[in-house]
Amino acid sequence: MLKGINLTLLIGPAVPIPAPEMVMEALSSIQVNSGKDRSGFQLTFTTGKNAPLLTTLLPAGYLDPILTRVIIVVTLGGMPTVLMDGLVTRQELQPSNEPGQSTLTVTGEDLSVAMDIVDMKIPYPALPDYARINLILLKYLVLGIVPVVIPPYIFDVDPPTERIPNQTGTDLGYIRGIASENGYVFYVEPGPLPGQSIAYFGPDVRIPVPQSALNVNMDAESNVESLSCSLDGLAKEINVLTIHDPVTHKIPIPVPVPNLDIFKPPLGARPTPPAKIKISSEAAHLTISKAIKKAVGLGLRSSAALSASGSLNVLRYGRVLRSKMIVGVRGAGIAYDGLYYVDSVTHNIKRGEYKQNFSLSRDGLISLTPKVLP
Repeated sequence: MLKGINLTLLIGPAVPIPAPEMVMEALSSIQVNSGKDRSGFQLTFTTGKNAPLLTTLLPAGYLDPILTRVIIVVTLGGMPTVLMDGLVTRQELQPSNEPGQSTLTVTGEDLSVAMDIVDMKIPYPALPDYARINLILLKYLVLGIVPVVIPPYIFDVDPPTERIPNQTGTDLGYIRGIASENGYVFYVEPGPLPGQSIAYFGPDVRIPVPQSALNVNMDAESNVESLSCSLDGLAKEINVLTIHDPVTHKIPIPVPVPNLDIFKPPLGARPTPPAKIKISSEAAHLTISKAIKKAVGLGLRSSAALSASGSLNVLRYGRVLRSKMIVGVRGAGIAYDGLYYVDSVTHNIKRGEYKQNFSLSRDGLISLTPKVLP
């Protein structure tokens, strides 16, 4: 690709192997989108009608959806980074009248798509949330997915004589439903080694060690091509949970739910005040333990009013910017400098070019830290 940057592409069923030379020569671009919930990729090949990719490999099932696994690894400065480990979900062919200009586009998603294929109906008697999640994820160890499950703050188990929890739908939908109830997140993160992934179920914790700062308007030290910041005054809201009094069970009592997300501090010295009030009556007829669990789940759903987006050249930045981590911003002014959460990153890779688009967020103006490290 570029001096100091190497791309490794593994393709195949079950255990992928390095793509053959004919495939790498036809590869014109790669796009990988890494977000908070689900990640995806797109491979674009430019080829001719008589090329082996179209006449031999494609008819033989080389890029068949669901059956084909793709691993994308970028090595920068001798440090490999697994950008994607997923399954092909779609392929599109655009024949061209120009010789050698036909385009084959292969689209896919991370390995969580394997959890969203089969609808099931399974009872889980007397099992808490985290035990059910571990039991579901156990079957995906064959794909190299290692579960990391953090038990919810509120331990709540229904007696089998009263209620038996049932899974209806796919594994992914059921896990994300439980995560939403507890204010947790669930995603599958590729790496740290090719062929390995981590299925994380727990609070939205960002790795506290900041990545190298994004510098703008700093002359020779600038390492981003563009950066824009915005403050949305309507983004934050106050959640009010309505419960019934414990005596008559008829009188509604509104209970404001504060922000309980200790794992995502605001990062800004001047937090943005909430502008909306959202009233929920979902806990009105729940038991005490379930009502507390509902309140904790709402309290963990923090919102950020301050956002930033931009693009950078990886060669100038010097490393690969990763999502679900923290990064510093310098040169944007007193109000917008400081640390941000990296919500999503899009990798755009072409021959001789590696760029990234990123989306950042935090709550509050003015940095809490006196200085952002380079």
